[in-house]
Amino acid sequence: MAGSPSAAPLDDAERMSPEELRALQLTRLRATLRHAYDHVELYRKKFREAGVGPEDCRTLEDLARFPFTTKADLRDSYPFGMFAVEQGEVRRIHASSGTTGRPTLVGYTEHDLAVWAEVIARSIRAAGGRPGHKVHVSYGYGLFTGGLGAHYGAERLGCTVIPASGGMTARQVRLIQDLRPEIIMITPSYLLTLLDEFERHGVDPRSTSLQVGIFGAEPWTEEMRREIEERMGIHAVDIYGLSEVIGPGVAQECVETKDGLHVWEDHFYPEIVDPLTDAVLPGGEEGELTFTTLTKEALPVIRYRTRDLTRLLPGTARPAFRRIQKITGRCDDMLIVRGVNVFPSQIAEIVLRVPAVAPHFQVELTRRGRMDHMAVRIEARPGAGPEQRAAAAAAIVRGVKDGVGLTVEVEVVDPETLERSVGKIRRVKDLRTEG
Repeated sequence: MAGSPSAAPLDDAERMSPEELRALQLTRLRATLRHAYDHVELYRKKFREAGVGPEDCRTLEDLARFPFTTKADLRDSYPFGMFAVEQGEVRRIHASSGTTGRPTLVGYTEHDLAVWAEVIARSIRAAGGRPGHKVHVSYGYGLFTGGLGAHYGAERLGCTVIPASGGMTARQVRLIQDLRPEIIMITPSYLLTLLDEFERHGVDPRSTSLQVGIFGAEPWTEEMRREIEERMGIHAVDIYGLSEVIGPGVAQECVETKDGLHVWEDHFYPEIVDPLTDAVLPGGEEGELTFTTLTKEALPVIRYRTRDLTRLLPGTARPAFRRIQKITGRCDDMLIVRGVNVFPSQIAEIVLRVPAVAPHFQVELTRRGRMDHMAVRIEARPGAGPEQRAAAAAAIVRGVKDGVGLTVEVEVVDPETLERSVGKIRRVKDLRTEG
């Protein structure tokens, strides 16, 4: 693995005391509530229905009195209904992947873009990046927030950006060999595809110049981290974000600890709520993560329900900022199959323990008669023969039965068979119908 990580120099915000941070958050929160109320009709309506106004927020705890924002709110307001500034002040528009229904559209003022670049730069620095490093960006460019977000943040830090985007895997391998970047920003599943490509060309992935991988845009497991670090000899760290809040850069794992993601709380205020009762949960308890933006102009969001399940923990490498654990699943990703609660992340953990298959899989749910049927299609590693594939399928069937409590059908398919998108892999196809 790359050399032992050294702690990054902290910026002024990272050196704040808890008291200073809370005072800043309250000032910014009150301004955000007022900005949203004054300029977004949906928030005026929601606040009035909840019987609150911006002036009712006197402490950070008062935020719990305010209504939530959901993805449906953004979709119903498509395209510009939730923008809080005039069209002429918007400098860029991005959109979520929109795999079902309308995409969620987000806008950025010049100030918003500067904040975004700042939090990405801080994230790269926390991951081990430094001015002068070359950053190979394999996130998709375009409406997806990953590529351009990483790009401008790396430039803000003083890095040289290689805007590789996604796809053309053989060319990416050649660029990494020729240009010798120190940092790669990429989805974890695509990094494993790059590793296979290196090995297909007879190149030891541990021989590259890469020192750190910053992985986001999809959930990944500790097993995947171990495989990446062992096969490539780099530090693998997590970055978190979502387009509705700003994009990547909402929270970042620090390379010296790798113990969860510190939320950049001077810009994004987190809460954990019970997904059933909506009550705010105390620190350390698992629930649904929500965010309120503290500095956004074009699209402020109040208590945005991410649907991600995690818990808030005290800061470590960045003591001023609380951490979120790796995302364990999503409220809306939970599948109920024959009465059993199943998360795709549980399947991923089982798949990662089987060496003959890649972490590229898709769950397909159908009904056979009156019974749910779950099938899992998984890509084989390059070079895995029929006997290895059969053994892998049997191992995954056993793993799901023992770990989840379900009997599933497993098919191991050829590499690069399953459909992919630039931003995220579609893990589940639920084809069940009522009756």
